[in-house]
Amino acid sequence: MVLSKRSVFGTNIEMGFGFMVLVLVALLFSFSPICVFGEKHENPQNHKKLRFDKNGEFKILQVADMHYANGKSTLCLNVLPSQNGSCSDLNTTSFVQRMILAEKPNLIVFTGDNIFGADSSNSAKSMDAAFAPAIASNIPWVAVLGNHDQEGSLHREGVMKYIVGMKNTLSQLNPSDVHTIDGFGNYNLEVGGVEGTDFENKSVLNLYFIDSGDYYKDPSISFYDWIKPSQQLWFQQTSQKLQKAYKSGPMPQKNSAPGLAYFHIPLPEYASFDKSNFTGVKLEPDGNGISSAKVNSGFFATLVQAGDVKAVFTGHDHLNDFCGKLTGINLCYAGGFGYHAYGKAGWSRRSRVVVARLEKTPEGAWGDVKSINTWKRLDDQNFTQIDGQVLWSKSFGSKISWNTCSNLLAFLLLNYVTKFS
Repeated sequence: MVLSKRSVFGTNIEMGFGFMVLVLVALLFSFSPICVFGEKHENPQNHKKLRFDKNGEFKILQVADMHYANGKSTLCLNVLPSQNGSCSDLNTTSFVQRMILAEKPNLIVFTGDNIFGADSSNSAKSMDAAFAPAIASNIPWVAVLGNHDQEGSLHREGVMKYIVGMKNTLSQLNPSDVHTIDGFGNYNLEVGGVEGTDFENKSVLNLYFIDSGDYYKDPSISFYDWIKPSQQLWFQQTSQKLQKAYKSGPMPQKNSAPGLAYFHIPLPEYASFDKSNFTGVKLEPDGNGISSAKVNSGFFATLVQAGDVKAVFTGHDHLNDFCGKLTGINLCYAGGFGYHAYGKAGWSRRSRVVVARLEKTPEGAWGDVKSINTWKRLDDQNFTQIDGQVLWSKSFGSKISWNTCSNLLAFLLLNYVTKFS
């Protein structure tokens, strides 16, 4: 709930910040001026192939923070007085259905706090109800965990195992070829090009899903958890493998395919923005309005080094829905979706949509990804679409300039020196 939020940026980060700066310094001076910081539980359906449609598009619907509990008997939070008597979890269900019908996505992504375990009488039944609209749509869907999913009748691993066994999901417990990794729900999906084209057997869009944890065991160090080294190593190795495959035959490409990352708790770098340099709003009242871990584990630097991820999408802070770009990577919130989640009376629940579009080859066939756009929809009377923006375009180039890298290093050093001076 909102009262449990902790502010983060510019606080005690000695466990991670110094290491991150040293890594960046070493990388900056060891690479070329083009500074691109360089138990098995499966469901057979989880290996279904995703691909772009015949119109050259792949659309993703993000649903953040449903906080589902017991259906009709679970009342809404922070709604208008006129809604208090009739509003329940069923409003959340209706909103999911509405979004699916309007946007017709190719993939639905639930980014954690899918259920509010503490208020749920049965976690499995709550998940059945929460994901029911996605299952009924027959559209592939995936989920990661937040910090509230495991607070009911199932522990964290049990929650993820249950999700993995559900119908139509592509969710995975963890990579089958990795023996040791923190968390549950770390996996990636590849999106192939249009069937019948030269790109049908290449992953032209890569999706990464990561467990950002729940609460750290020692709240004096950090209230919220963070993405651990084992997870970062898996991400690095997976990204490298995918980039290598994309740049080799058949149809070898010069640049990497773009990637998108989804997890629940925002990174500390989300605090880098103000209203002058993002699209959307930041309305969270706590501290600087960002509730991340106090420890900066360096995952943002890991993303920059990998070079393929163009945008990160999180939830957790229900009253934030902005996107801001830092060092070539868009850091985006979805905004609060669920009606049993805290919100703000009169401020509509919302959802984020992302669409990747392919370019045409000189022969007129569909090729690789040309652009990635996003917008949000409000659960209001007009189902209003807001804040459309381009997150990435191939024409902007896929490499990070030396000047951008220098600016990043200066930014990190300034914060580091300020902290310890």
